[in-house]
Amino acid sequence: MVKRVIKIVLILALIALVAIQFIRPEKNNEGYKSVASFEAETKPSEKVASILKESCYDCHSNQTQYPWYSEIAPISFWLDEHIEDGKKHLNFSDWNNYTIKKKEHKLEEFVEMVEKDEMPLQSYTIIHGNLTEDDKKLLLQWAGLARLQYKHQLEVSSK
Repeated sequence: MVKRVIKIVLILALIALVAIQFIRPEKNNEGYKSVASFEAETKPSEKVASILKESCYDCHSNQTQYPWYSEIAPISFWLDEHIEDGKKHLNFSDWNNYTIKKKEHKLEEFVEMVEKDEMPLQSYTIIHGNLTEDDKKLLLQWAGLARLQYKHQLEVSSK
């Protein structure tokens, strides 16, 4: 009797797993131009732009590069939720819609997260790899300079 129940549960689980393969979350991909204004304004070096593309834009812009396993449910749903949450906190593609104060604050949070090794998330780095210490240093220097630009703009506008 117990074996029969287990068999029925496994068959139902298999049917459910196959059925959810036909349900797809919408892709998050508007192409490279979606971060062009952010990069034009913050002026990352070629190396920093490459690090941002490889380690940040998948979850924090409208240009996700999807890995092959993103086509498999329930992983596809988990990735979609991850991306939506990431964009809620910081979306480089929406940079033009942020105020100067918000831009400065977002870069401040960016620095804090990188310094504390909270970004990129461990679930991302397991597959994509960690940032090297040199990468972190470059990101922090670039973000620090970009923040100074916004702080200066805030000071000038408050006079």
